[in-house]
Amino acid sequence: MAKTTKAKSTKDKKDQQQTAPKKKQPQAAPKQTAKTTVKKPASKKPKATKKTSPLAQTPPPTKEAAPRESPALKKLRTAMQKAVQPDDLPPFVFDTILQKIAQDSSLQSAAAIAKIIGRALVEYHKNQIDPSEACGIVGAQSIGEPGTQMTMRTFHYAGVAEINVTLGLPRLIEIVDARSIPSTPMMNIYLRDEYRLNPNLAKKVANQIEITHLNDVADIEADLTNLILFIKPDKKTIHDKGFTVDDLMDAVKKIRGINVATEKDKFKLTLDEPSYKNLLEVNETLKNLKVKGIDGIKRIIIRKEPGEGYVIYSEGSNLEKVLEIEGVDQYRTTTNDIQAVGRVLGIEAARNMIIQEADNTLSEQGLNVDIRHIMLVSDIMTTDGTIKAIGRHGVSGEKSSVLSRAAFEITVNHLLDASRRGEKDNLGGVAENIIVGQPVNLGTGAVELLMKRTKPLTKKKEN
Repeated sequence: MAKTTKAKSTKDKKDQQQTAPKKKQPQAAPKQTAKTTVKKPASKKPKATKKTSPLAQTPPPTKEAAPRESPALKKLRTAMQKAVQPDDLPPFVFDTILQKIAQDSSLQSAAAIAKIIGRALVEYHKNQIDPSEACGIVGAQSIGEPGTQMTMRTFHYAGVAEINVTLGLPRLIEIVDARSIPSTPMMNIYLRDEYRLNPNLAKKVANQIEITHLNDVADIEADLTNLILFIKPDKKTIHDKGFTVDDLMDAVKKIRGINVATEKDKFKLTLDEPSYKNLLEVNETLKNLKVKGIDGIKRIIIRKEPGEGYVIYSEGSNLEKVLEIEGVDQYRTTTNDIQAVGRVLGIEAARNMIIQEADNTLSEQGLNVDIRHIMLVSDIMTTDGTIKAIGRHGVSGEKSSVLSRAAFEITVNHLLDASRRGEKDNLGGVAENIIVGQPVNLGTGAVELLMKRTKPLTKKKEN
């Protein structure tokens, strides 16, 4: 019937006459269902499959049940949804409670579920921010006050005993200052599949990452009398590093002003313009000549971690080049260089890195700071798509309030520049209102309530 209605709306009268006999075919169809499965009974096929093969209809329900919940879990979910409105609790909190209840059969009664949901709602509302809350001041105080308890040690061995990393207060200052290069850059390089299980493959990846200088794989001798340099390669070290003597010679030939010749097991280097000064310059250039590896990666350490396999720890960082190496797990490899994360992976990754690094630095010192305060700081630092420092060159220096900028640093300069430009201060923040000496327009100070007072109601005296 659907086909005939479409034909009436789209075709001429001739088509309508052709569709008329088609109406008779469905009447004969029930008699010939087993024999004839021709063009026209196509509309009847779904009906036949529904009756004869109910298993053919199983795929649609599996699509609807994408979360892969068992019937018991679905029953628990419906029971919890009766006890709480959908918008009262965040989905993550709701699902976490659901998983905990599913693990303990004693909590699955209606009374227990109602009690758990009630307690969760109380805790959730207790942790919500009140209207007009000065969250910036509270966040700054909650990070700054524990920060005074942090140790001033600059270097500490974190995770790997051989690589020292800046921790404590200096590291926290690095993070909020958005330093372009951290004082001790390092990377945790995770490997994929067979690379993390095979030590030889892990060593192969490490050799491609770690920078190798000529001085590490060869001895350089200088003949001051004839002004000639000799390079004697260490073939065993070269083999362990995963390259050949020809690669070494190709790297040496890139230096200008020298001629390279092979003599037995040595390379003979002669200068185009022989002089004692040129000989010393070429000698220094050869010592620091890069033969293989990635710039910035000074040292590599391979460790076998329980449950993870082989992990590479590097002293130095170059995220962009390391992610191009075959065998490196691009999804889990991390660096403590936040600016590099922002350049390579984007501003959202940099925001998450600021949160993670600040939280790890504080928790390593045994300081428990609510992560929401750290999240607020990272949001302010990355809100415009770039990583800004918390300081006079970043967030604090870009405030619209003149008095707030002047209260932070270089007071006289801020006041002079503002007066020269004729700026106005609306006294909307905390610092400027404290300076002026009036109530802050936040918290209870944000409420302006007028009440018209009437005569008090007096009770009639009882006779």
